[in-house]
Amino acid sequence: QVQLVESGGGLVQAGGSLRLSCAVSTRTFSSTHLGWFRQAPGKEREFVAAITRTGASPYYSDSVKGRFTISRDNAKNMIYLQMNSLKPEDTAVYYCALGAVWRLPPRGSDFGSWGQGTQVTVSS
Repeated sequence: QVQLVESGGGLVQAGGSLRLSCAVSTRTFSSTHLGWFRQAPGKEREFVAAITRTGASPYYSDSVKGRFTISRDNAKNMIYLQMNSLKPEDTAVYYCALGAVWRLPPRGSDFGSWGQGTQVTVSS
């Protein structure tokens, strides 16, 4: 059974940084694609960033491009999301996800396993 556990969320002022981590328990970690999604109150879940099984060609939503960086460590079964220059509109619950399908733009339906989420709040 695949399990994903996010950490690193919190309260930060606008312009600040946070680094989210996601620990994944699966034997097939290195053969799966990874993604981060977020959901703000009253809004639908939206794609944030994704990375292929090899770590090549990370892909970002336009709203975070240039500010966020997704990375993975296949030796540790970890996913990371470095978030810089945070804005109040980045406030949301952030979820990491594991998937076998890679297409652009990534869709939530491409990811079959999800974490429980971690809250990120950016104050103005």
